[in-house]
Amino acid sequence: MGRHERITVTIPYAPRGQFLSYHNRKQRWACVAAHRRCGKTVACINDLIKGALTCTKPNARFAYIAPLFTQAKDVAWTYLKHFTATIPGVETNESELRVDLPNGARIRLYGADNYDRMRGIYLDGVVLDEYADMDPRAWAEVIRPALSDRQGWSTFIGTPKGRNAFFEIMHGGETFGGAVNDPDWFSMTLKASETKLVADEELAAMRKVLTPEQYEQELECSFDAAIVGAYYGREMAALESQKRIMRVPWEPSLPVYTAWDLGLDDATAIWFAQLAGTEVRLIDYYEANNTALSEVARVIRNEKPYTYGEHYLPHDVQIREMMTNKSRKESLEALQVRNIVVTPAERVEEGINAARMMLPKCVFDAEQCKRGIEALKQYRREWDDKLKTFRLRPLHDWTSHGADAFRYLAMNLKPKANAQKLVYPSRRFA
Repeated sequence: MGRHERITVTIPYAPRGQFLSYHNRKQRWACVAAHRRCGKTVACINDLIKGALTCTKPNARFAYIAPLFTQAKDVAWTYLKHFTATIPGVETNESELRVDLPNGARIRLYGADNYDRMRGIYLDGVVLDEYADMDPRAWAEVIRPALSDRQGWSTFIGTPKGRNAFFEIMHGGETFGGAVNDPDWFSMTLKASETKLVADEELAAMRKVLTPEQYEQELECSFDAAIVGAYYGREMAALESQKRIMRVPWEPSLPVYTAWDLGLDDATAIWFAQLAGTEVRLIDYYEANNTALSEVARVIRNEKPYTYGEHYLPHDVQIREMMTNKSRKESLEALQVRNIVVTPAERVEEGINAARMMLPKCVFDAEQCKRGIEALKQYRREWDDKLKTFRLRPLHDWTSHGADAFRYLAMNLKPKANAQKLVYPSRRFA
């Protein structure tokens, strides 16, 4: 085939009518909330193929990203190979989940669970599937910059999981520029009751086995339904309805207690709390990824103005490291982080129960604790796809760090909240 020879390629894809407006869009950004089994992944894979085949930029790069790399392989790889198989000269790389097209364009699958591996790449177009399950930092820190110099496009698609980053995109969140009333944004919601892609009798049968919240979330694309399997869904919803997620200023006359989840190859999360009577005030939250312990200590000492009471750390902080023969507790103490309290090793379920007991006593600063609040809302049990039931253990994803740190806070702070019952009066903030 000559370098400039044009050929006609027929892809074995017949778009469902519900997706025609998406395929025909002119906007750079798109957000689609879609019910289960409506064909959103197939539509997005074919949109990527179309974009790659028609892109006039040299060495064009396109990506499909799922929350987990294994999920990308299970969900999208077969579709990508099938719909590109009729393209003359196409090359498939199984080990890298990559398809190279004869015009020099490439489509590759990634997982947001290891988004750092995408640092340094460039993209002309990207689909983020099930974005509600992703760490929002993947988009802000890696994917969006990768689109900048090529002025690439993106599609966010998925089923709602509460009012998280996907909700913000769909409803005009400032972080993303806004999908509502913005001429550069395409947005669409596909509800099962409206698309008619799932038979009425099948929907009726699903209503019998799903809770109302599950049905509203999975089939009717409700952002307000409780997240399925969430540990603190009811408690966080109650805090929102009671206006206890608001502005909570730091009170200099009260000590600040911190609770840490220390990461080695992933995130470190720290909650900052004050006690006023039986009220627990969450005034701040810090999270950093792949950050040295010395840098975390510097932030605690120098960037935060607080007077500290105690620092609560997990039980493994006392384990000595091979290279230094020092524990992280000893390293922090050498970095002038004092009054460290080591949390006893207990079952995760006991810590979750302690957190549930403490949450009704809490008030959260909506801005300073935004990421931590979202972690608590989305922290949920792991789903066993083979047995079709929830496992007893939590799902380990980006929410784990903030949720684990909060457990340590609840396990250590509860006795002090009772002891200070008459010391400081509770007060409300605007």
